[in-house]
Amino acid sequence: MIQKFEFKPTIIEGLLEITPFKADDVRGSFIKDYSKEVFEANGVDHNLAEVFYTVSHKGVVRALHFQREFQQPKLVRCISGCVYDVVVDLRKDSPTFKKFVSFMLKGDGKTEILVPAGCAHGYLVLEPSIVSYKCSEKFHGEFDDGILWDDPDLQIPWPLEKVGGKENVILSDKDKKLQTFQEFMSVYGGF
Repeated sequence: MIQKFEFKPTIIEGLLEITPFKADDVRGSFIKDYSKEVFEANGVDHNLAEVFYTVSHKGVVRALHFQREFQQPKLVRCISGCVYDVVVDLRKDSPTFKKFVSFMLKGDGKTEILVPAGCAHGYLVLEPSIVSYKCSEKFHGEFDDGILWDDPDLQIPWPLEKVGGKENVILSDKDKKLQTFQEFMSVYGGF
């Protein structure tokens, strides 16, 4: 069986839900999650600058991250496991400013997302997981930033019951110290 690439827009401009190319046969599966030629033929300009992976335990929250400068559009796919993935539009002139879209990304290779510049991205790990990022801008640590994952202004309905409650959330020290949405707005006013 062959599944061709499919590109599905979301309510946030530039945020795409993508079905990768997948071919199944008696040996198993072959998955192609990026093709410059196919992406361009579908109106998507995403040139790779770097690729990295995160390996996470159940309960980890990788908060709502972004780069203040040299924003980092990224193609995100769960390679194994399962994550509840969230993208928040931080572009002040966007009709979906401050809105979010969530996805259940699983290691079955059926879905990936393209996160545009000007959006914050994060996820809650529901099973031990490996997530790949194919970024069109390199990581610049000096511009790395984010918003608290549980910010009350954003009201993201994280499925905490799937990890045994908020007391089981695992955060890095960096993510514990991120700013609130109000602090982000008072300093940057959006992107």
